[in-house]
Amino acid sequence: MALDGFSFYSFLLYELGRYLIAKDNVNIIVDMRNVNYLGDLGDGLLIDLQRTAQKKNRNSQQIMPKIENSTVPFTERLKSFARELGCELVGVAPVAQFQELGFYPQWLQEGHAGEMHYLERQLPTRLDPRQILPEAQSVIVIGVVYHTAQPLSTEIQDSRRGWISRYAWGDDYHDVLREKLAALHKFFAQEVGPDYKGRYYVDTGPMLDRVFAKYAGLGWFGKHTNLINQRLGSWFFIGELITNLVLEFDAPPPDRCGTCRRCIDACPTEAIIAPYQLDARRCISYLTIELRDEIPEALRPQMGQHVFGCDICQDVCPWNRKAAVTSEHAFLPRPDTVAPPLAALAEMDEEAFRQKFRRSPIKRAKWRGFMRNLLVALGNSGMDEYLPIVARFLQHPEGLLREHARWAYEKLKTKVDGNAIEKQTPPPTFTPVPFQEGGKS
Repeated sequence: MALDGFSFYSFLLYELGRYLIAKDNVNIIVDMRNVNYLGDLGDGLLIDLQRTAQKKNRNSQQIMPKIENSTVPFTERLKSFARELGCELVGVAPVAQFQELGFYPQWLQEGHAGEMHYLERQLPTRLDPRQILPEAQSVIVIGVVYHTAQPLSTEIQDSRRGWISRYAWGDDYHDVLREKLAALHKFFAQEVGPDYKGRYYVDTGPMLDRVFAKYAGLGWFGKHTNLINQRLGSWFFIGELITNLVLEFDAPPPDRCGTCRRCIDACPTEAIIAPYQLDARRCISYLTIELRDEIPEALRPQMGQHVFGCDICQDVCPWNRKAAVTSEHAFLPRPDTVAPPLAALAEMDEEAFRQKFRRSPIKRAKWRGFMRNLLVALGNSGMDEYLPIVARFLQHPEGLLREHARWAYEKLKTKVDGNAIEKQTPPPTFTPVPFQEGGKS
């Protein structure tokens, strides 16, 4: 079969890699960044070469785990231990220059990160774990399911209730996953000894964790840019541990989204500007959590009753139809977090907010941001009964809240004055699904 120029070059590069390995020049292979522009082929080539290089390095200066007193390969033992900790997913990725890492600087340059300027800091570190740990060889990525047997946001048709993203219903996932990674870190230190080095993060370190999660085999990038696992769906958190150990690498799964574009079509603010491309500035999660200033007025009507985060693109994903349910007790919903009444949320002062959402992801928005979001939801409700609640904020000392109260009040008043609000029958009573121990309903 004839090869085009691209395929022929790839073939030559692959054969060169094999030759270098045969001649024990494995370090050249491990640092081969020239394969980056080859795309997925280059990624697969690099992983394959690294796996072969590992076999040549068993007796070299690289740090290999001790496996005394056990016939089970070390990588499988660590995965078994991770599963005992409650990690439904665990995989290992090589430290390499993957194609997706090259997209990140361009995404930042195009302004899609909005006001999240912290993403621009430590950019070289985010693109290469060896900036964090110079001896880094492997990245262990864990995944923990947080989905619970509660209704989806797309199933709640009650204007009197707000929506909090389901990932934030329970305890702060940073604390939960950090505890599991600390246990893994200790496991390595005990098994390997003083030669072991490792650093671990949960969403807060200077690292593009989803890229390494993909190449650790946890899932593929959906068109909404979230990871999707064929067996579990997309409702899972990830954390990673960078180590100097040479482990057995997993392979990235194929993209199984096909021609589906339900997430793109369902996004009310059109934040998914193209398959696999998100403009955070339009994303409801960004607007209600990361953005600290005024929400653009043109986007407020599309936000509906969302007061913290958004789940729509994942709600409509076919891979979540039979999504796994969490067994982590910490992720079970706290009282009044699943579709909470808007009026009840409006009664919280700053101290009540701090107490209610202590050790919760919701605290990230702070009371000021949460009330800003709530005022938008009240305005979108179309319920004239909320006019007195909104009116209380019209004279608030915080300018941000006055502005959003003005918008909400005018939106509600316009409907009242124009007799646009029809007499509504009371919506059916919403009752969250009760839980038994272990997260099973």
